[in-house]
Amino acid sequence: MTGPGLRPTAVLFACSMNAVRSPMAEALAKQLFPNQIYVRSAGVRPGKVDPFVDAVMAEIGIDMSQHQPKTFDDLDESGFDLVLTLAPEAHHKALELTRTDAVEVEYWPTMDPTVATGSREQILNEYRAVRDQLSMRIKKRLDWAPPPGD
Repeated sequence: MTGPGLRPTAVLFACSMNAVRSPMAEALAKQLFPNQIYVRSAGVRPGKVDPFVDAVMAEIGIDMSQHQPKTFDDLDESGFDLVLTLAPEAHHKALELTRTDAVEVEYWPTMDPTVATGSREQILNEYRAVRDQLSMRIKKRLDWAPPPGD
């Protein structure tokens, strides 16, 4: 169940290739809400593991070594009540796939850090910025407590 003031029970994060933004978001949500929300991620197209993601997530204690990018077609499950899309093509794909379902789809424009240039540290800073932005948005959107007395 979703809507203003309600926490979803199953969330899908989606981006272009499930290699950077959506797996970061999935891992962050799992860390923030362990055993509270069912969380998965997917991409429109197949991607490759990104070592910068591993590095910046390890900085905050999240091991991404088991993540294997997957597409919408690879998902075994359905029944998500919220899809959070992080790239325009993922948003269009999610709307197309859920048009006949009672699923809330939200678009969170999120910078693609793979386009960053410069030194290793400058590139890592772009990945950190995406990680931190996602963390703040996830906390704000998924943190829900029942009103007092419920």
